[in-house]
Amino acid sequence: MRQSRLFTRTKKTAPKDEVSKNAELLIRAGFVHKEMAGVYDYLPLGLRTLNKIIGIIREEMNGLGAEELLMSSLQRPDVWKATDRWDSEKVDVWFKTTLQSGSELGLALTHEDPLTDLMRSFVSSYRDLPFSVYQFQTKFRNEMRAKSGIMRGREFIMKDLYSFARTEAELDAFYEEAALAYERIFARVGLGEETYKTFASGGIFSKYSHEFQTLCEAGEDIIYVDEEKRIAINEEVFTDEVLQELGLDKEKLVQKKAVEVGNIFKLGTRFSEPLSLTYKDEQGKDQMVIMGSYGIGPGRVMGAIVETHADDNGLVWPEAVAPFRVHLLSLGADEKATEIYEALEKAGIEVLYDDREASAGEKFADADLLGIPYRVVIGKRSQESGHAEVKKRTESAAQEVALESLVSYFQS
Repeated sequence: MRQSRLFTRTKKTAPKDEVSKNAELLIRAGFVHKEMAGVYDYLPLGLRTLNKIIGIIREEMNGLGAEELLMSSLQRPDVWKATDRWDSEKVDVWFKTTLQSGSELGLALTHEDPLTDLMRSFVSSYRDLPFSVYQFQTKFRNEMRAKSGIMRGREFIMKDLYSFARTEAELDAFYEEAALAYERIFARVGLGEETYKTFASGGIFSKYSHEFQTLCEAGEDIIYVDEEKRIAINEEVFTDEVLQELGLDKEKLVQKKAVEVGNIFKLGTRFSEPLSLTYKDEQGKDQMVIMGSYGIGPGRVMGAIVETHADDNGLVWPEAVAPFRVHLLSLGADEKATEIYEALEKAGIEVLYDDREASAGEKFADADLLGIPYRVVIGKRSQESGHAEVKKRTESAAQEVALESLVSYFQS
């Protein structure tokens, strides 16, 4: 990608009504565009990063044996009425619309209900179970507060996975595998140190559910962290009884602000009963399918990375999710820089080439703002010395690398 052809531009300031660090920096760097409160467009750089995050999540979901599908956002009311979740007095974040015929539809806020209904066409015998499916799909929630940038939106992409089992034991086994997959995901995207598996209320479904909470001053949740055991408890279940059950010492727990980046729930038969999702067991008797639900917001993950990694100069992307691995800056040496750019691309190294007619100061400032892991500078001195200046975004010192060795340097 040549930066001169990138239609987006960096900005010195973010919109005055934007208060979250993630949105301010992402807008300034040209990764996202704000349409309205809680609604953002992903521009080319932002979409590349979002797709890197989605790719990591997809790999881990496939590793669980889950199958990917894509369901509709438009929802008919009857399914949601069956589960008692259509009434806006009970679920207050619905976006609803009316067709020209007068029929009412909803814009999906989650998919337990319609997916359970769909599975009635495919599940009939114990031989059909267990299995799991997932999707990356746009959700809509009529949030009263939408002030945390891409970490809390009214329109956003969610990875939602649903498991279907014959027994509680089957559900429990998959649930634990999913929890481990989530831990791998957050480690791979660069949030492993800051993210804790957190005990939370299981509601009517089970004693506990589990959230994955990333420590973050912009977070809306309060959790209590055991840093040695690397587990946490949500404020909502922080009682002496729970502490005793989990074997945690209250004196060792530290109160922290955090943002929820993922969650896993045991649903039991909450949705299979009202929607009559059953299977016949080995004796030919009808049994209820037992379900689980597992969610991650890729955009929320992206926002959490910004909140926890950015510095005073701009974004700082972990290599696994950066839009490009290398940011190549030409400072009056376009012919040699173009030669290096083409060599890096040919070698399969993702590179953003700043070939703009701009000052060195502007290019350096933009490189810091964009947060690409490696900055490579080729100037007039490079042609004389035969070396380029290579600097990691997370380090202050640069090093000299021979021009002919740049490709092998990044390959290794």
